Amino acid sequence: MKRRDALLDAALRCFSERGLLGTGIEEIRKAAGASPSSVYHLFDGLPDLTLALLIRTFERLFTHLVSRVVPTVTAEEAVVALVDGHLEWILSHRDEGRFMYQAMAMELGTDAAEVLLARKAELLAPIVQHVARFVSEGSLPPWPTLLLDVVLLGPSHEACRRFLGGAPLDPVWMRSQLPKLAWQSVRPQTPRGA
Repeated sequence: MKRRDALLDAALRCFSERGLLGTGIEEIRKAAGASPSSVYHLFDGLPDLTLALLIRTFERLFTHLVSRVVPTVTAEEAVVALVDGHLEWILSHRDEGRFMYQAMAMELGTDAAEVLLARKAELLAPIVQHVARFVSEGSLPPWPTLLLDVVLLGPSHEACRRFLGGAPLDPVWMRSQLPKLAWQSVRPQTPRGA
């Protein structure tokens, strides 16, 4: 496990320095101080190592999100915690965030995509279960999880992607405004004249 984590850490450093497309497994191996046999004992190649790093990144991100969202009491608190928690984690883990966005923009292959989708569903389950009660009580729209994700986190993902790519976005503004905007997009509407 220690050798595996060392290789994943080295991969993250290499991807941060050279980009996902500019990094080969040999550079990662050298950065980790690992032998070729130990690399191929743990991973089938660069795609397998990349998938493992992506899964580890989602595990860390979603663990943080669960810790922020599950303790909430109201739908508004849950939405704000979800969006702010996402921004907080990405802004505090910029190399992992940059890698995540780069890797998700690439074609993973059917098997890898299925593995990743299944793991993400497991990791998201506590949040989905928590948010379901707000949907059932009518304080969140009765949309599928995917649609809620797109509406609530879409602007946050785009802001993070652009910020990590060098766009002049203010992280303080992102964290002060995007969670509120997410809530405004799904809060129950009061009928006119009510």
